Amino acid sequence: MALRSALLNVMAAAAEKAARGLKRDFGEIELLQVSRKGPSDFVSAADLKAERTIRAELEKARPKFGFLLEEAGEIKGEDERHRWIIDPVDGTTNFLHGIPHFAISIALELEGEIIAGLVYNPITDEMFMGEKGKGAVLNNHRLRVSARTDLGDALIGTGIPFRGHGNTAAYGKVLDRVMPEVAGIRRFGSAALDLAYVAAGRFDGYWETGLQMWDIAAGVLLVREAGGYVTEVNGGKNPIGTGSVLASNQKIHKSLQDLVNRD
Repeated sequence: MALRSALLNVMAAAAEKAARGLKRDFGEIELLQVSRKGPSDFVSAADLKAERTIRAELEKARPKFGFLLEEAGEIKGEDERHRWIIDPVDGTTNFLHGIPHFAISIALELEGEIIAGLVYNPITDEMFMGEKGKGAVLNNHRLRVSARTDLGDALIGTGIPFRGHGNTAAYGKVLDRVMPEVAGIRRFGSAALDLAYVAAGRFDGYWETGLQMWDIAAGVLLVREAGGYVTEVNGGKNPIGTGSVLASNQKIHKSLQDLVNRD
């Protein structure tokens, strides 16, 4: 993917335009107007502004496509085959606390299948992108998942249940099983970037449940296009639809899956 396709150029331009506002707001965190959507689930004026910007840019380039947006919900398009799936700020809690680890996530779905994905951290200026069957890149350098074969050498990403979301007791049991068997566990607070990090070989694996389609649609495509393997945590084949994700290279996937699911 030495040259970006027209589709990826459209996605990158939308992300870059939204990122300009996010970078400005990130520098003035204390001035942000924040409202609560639910327990520990914040939405900011920056989120909404970024989503509107991304939507407007994509509509200009592909006016007939539909949308699934984190904040605005589903918007049907004249072209019912194509749908953009967008999270304007994945890692909102990090953003609101001044932690520079969050991302814009944009995916394109064609008849129920993700065909392109982009994950962009505006603060580090790292843009992960890929298209189905064409590979994945980070700032134009090709991505490959890690080649590690031993769980004992593996660095694993995860998402930890937080107030009002998930079963902390059940998760604690899984963590107790996994921690002694791996080199380390990280919880960074952005599923989109966690998956991008698996695609880049920074994480050897990642698991999380209770996610939304817009959190992971782009990231799942990136992992697969970087040579990785993605299933539901229990091995099912519909991680994007269920929000249950286990991603890794093919060499440790079964070992990690068995470990996470062992009673």
